[in-house]
Amino acid sequence: MQFMSKVQKRLRNEESGFTLIELLIVLVIIGVLLAIAVPSYLGFKDRAERRAAAANVRAAIPAAEAFYADNGTYTGMNHAALLLIDQGIASDTTMNVVATSAAAYCISDTQGTHTQRAVGPGGRVTSGAVC
Repeated sequence: MQFMSKVQKRLRNEESGFTLIELLIVLVIIGVLLAIAVPSYLGFKDRAERRAAAANVRAAIPAAEAFYADNGTYTGMNHAALLLIDQGIASDTTMNVVATSAAAYCISDTQGTHTQRAVGPGGRVTSGAVC
């Protein structure tokens, strides 16, 4: 019985908590994890923006070719005209569609800081300035 009362007395008088050293170690560990995670996240976001812009341009190329097949010219082709042909292309305002002549076009899309474009007919998607 005396043993139990000693244990209870010791538990009542004990102060528990974290020491300053333990808190500093936790902060250092969190800082190291952030130093690793933030650049990785930014790189992922950068690649995702570039690939999203390229995918949007690639999706609009068949609609541009369909516009030419229907009209025999690229003149008058714009983003709204492509949306009438294919509603699956990006409907946001980051896409720029320009009919540079009756026989050529330029489609570009900007996501974040990345712009991808294709000059056609038959052009490949490359990094570049807005049309």
